[in-house]
Amino acid sequence: MALNNTYDARLVQQETAVGAGVQILLLALLGSAIGMGPAGWVTGLVFAVATWAVLSRALHRSRLRSFGPANRVTLGRATLVGGVTALVADSFESTPPVTLLVGLTAVALILDGVDGKVARRTGTSTALGARFDMEVDAFLILVLSVYVSMALGPWVLLVGAMRYVFVAAARVAPWLNAPLPPSMARKTVAALQGICLLVAGADLLPHAGNVAVMLLALGTLLWSFGRDVLWLYRTSRIRTARPAEQRVLELA
Repeated sequence: MALNNTYDARLVQQETAVGAGVQILLLALLGSAIGMGPAGWVTGLVFAVATWAVLSRALHRSRLRSFGPANRVTLGRATLVGGVTALVADSFESTPPVTLLVGLTAVALILDGVDGKVARRTGTSTALGARFDMEVDAFLILVLSVYVSMALGPWVLLVGAMRYVFVAAARVAPWLNAPLPPSMARKTVAALQGICLLVAGADLLPHAGNVAVMLLALGTLLWSFGRDVLWLYRTSRIRTARPAEQRVLELA
């Protein structure tokens, strides 16, 4: 019997609807456990709806035949990130349950290494899956930097905002959109951000220790982004110079 490899929008979209439902269920569990206030509820629900809408639109445009096991893992991580986001928003109104926030964050960070392995082993790696994974990571770092900044100061927000500043800059300087070569150093620095934010957020170290941890995170992040921007700039100059050299040769 032949497998059905045709695109079925209804079946694919059901996956995102289930994800939104699980997100709301997690919010209900958090709400009943800690008595979450309006800020946490509203923020969590906005996150759930926004994730469903953006992911559904991306799936429709990509026309994937199936959602895939790796994307299911990433969607599970996104659900945990939604819970962390709700808890951080709620912390503006009341004292946050640090243990619960750290626990959700730790699981989300651990699963970060799972979806990529699942995609490679099942042969289901896609551009959409890679982008989905990256966006979930970036948003978790942003939310955690907001939480840690309440104790250490607004400078910590630079850690979470760095990637979004880069995306905004790429709209002004299109050469920043060029693909970067694979880099283990870049992956290591990206993973380090979550670990440092988790350590600082858990508040297990003295204040000076937490500051040192976040300075390490920020320093390595600035180095990583600086290195990539420099590589992209040099590459763009080479690409620009080649057509000019060709025109000179044609005129010679």
